[in-house]
Amino acid sequence: MKITVIGCGYLGATHAACMAELGHDVLGVEVDQRKRDLLTAGRVPFYEPGLEDLLAKHVASGRLRFTDSMADAAAFADLHFVCVGTPQLPSSMGADVSFVEAAVTGLAPHLTRPATVVGKSTVPVGTAKRMAAALADLAPVGAEAELVWNPEFLREGFAVKDTLEPDRIVLGVASERAEQAMRDFYAPILETGTPLIVTDYATAELVKVSANAFLATKISFINAVSEVCEAAGADVVDLADAIGHDARIGRRFLNAGIGFGGGCLPKDIRAFVHRAGELGVEDAMTFLRQVDDINQRQRSRVAQIATAMLGGSVTRARIGVWGAAFKPDSDDVRDSPALSIAGKLHLRGAHVTVYDPQATETARAMFPTLAYAGSAIEAAQDADLLLHLTEWPEFRTVDVAAVGDVARRKQVLDGRNLLDLEAWRAGGWTARGLGRR
Repeated sequence: MKITVIGCGYLGATHAACMAELGHDVLGVEVDQRKRDLLTAGRVPFYEPGLEDLLAKHVASGRLRFTDSMADAAAFADLHFVCVGTPQLPSSMGADVSFVEAAVTGLAPHLTRPATVVGKSTVPVGTAKRMAAALADLAPVGAEAELVWNPEFLREGFAVKDTLEPDRIVLGVASERAEQAMRDFYAPILETGTPLIVTDYATAELVKVSANAFLATKISFINAVSEVCEAAGADVVDLADAIGHDARIGRRFLNAGIGFGGGCLPKDIRAFVHRAGELGVEDAMTFLRQVDDINQRQRSRVAQIATAMLGGSVTRARIGVWGAAFKPDSDDVRDSPALSIAGKLHLRGAHVTVYDPQATETARAMFPTLAYAGSAIEAAQDADLLLHLTEWPEFRTVDVAAVGDVARRKQVLDGRNLLDLEAWRAGGWTARGLGRR
């Protein structure tokens, strides 16, 4: 099939490349010329494992190309995916849906034959109904320009796999014709047994934010428990292993640490609370404010523990930080707890040197006053304290003796509870985790 992908950032570029891999002819619409030029050259302006090779392959094959013209998009295909961002508004906790509105209202006047417009962006409930009305009102073809809401469930670091082999597909539809169009499009994936949930607009919109809110709640829960473990002399990893065997709970996302970040979970739970308030049911979502508060407190908690390990003051102390991205296999530093902690310590007078395998340049652009190293060992050079803040695999396999040879004081704080603390202690280090014995 011929499709367009409107907005070729993280979500859009991934969707475009993966749909080309499935055999579709794809035209990406991207108004940012710098980004469009990179994509046209087969390059991705961010790090995501496997994506650049896939995108370059299909730019070369001719299945994937890019434009900035909505008229070209409407002429090219009758199935259009809207993949633009919905950042948090600067003035409130609500989501900024102006990019979604601009995509739909920009495309609609060019739709002169029956078409299906598919929203994949994460939006406040009620947006799809409003966009469906705008689409039918502005399109020359009228009601034959139909809207579908098809939320994405990508995990950074696994986005290609999550697109090609999703664990479910959710469709919010208003007609049988639109549903059939999506069934036909996703047939290669559905034939593998992927579950399909067909529902209304509002439910489809709520699925994504509800999933993110649940994951955020689970993470904040175990982080709150880790504080109790620390006070009581218990071990949160053993505790998580034990309760994780309960099938009603499960072990995934029960890893205590410095908390969640990135461009999705923080802003999505805030937007969920905000939208609930607009609907008059804010009390039902009040607990999500506490989830957010616990998450933010983890960052301050790590800074406090680091300060205590340095004798009560970080002024003029040298601190090595392993990790800048909010998670491994990504260069995304949006709302990164690792960088937030590094920044807090820097502002308190510490000399902070950060190393990340992929996110150095994005981190430098956001926090130019921090120092940056080219390796884990270099970041530990002359350090009074080492912080492990992003769970890249290389940090778990580092030569502890080699790190000890360059550090000034053998002190490490594992903010992800993944280092072998006994191995570090055997090497003469004072090694602490969060909620660990």
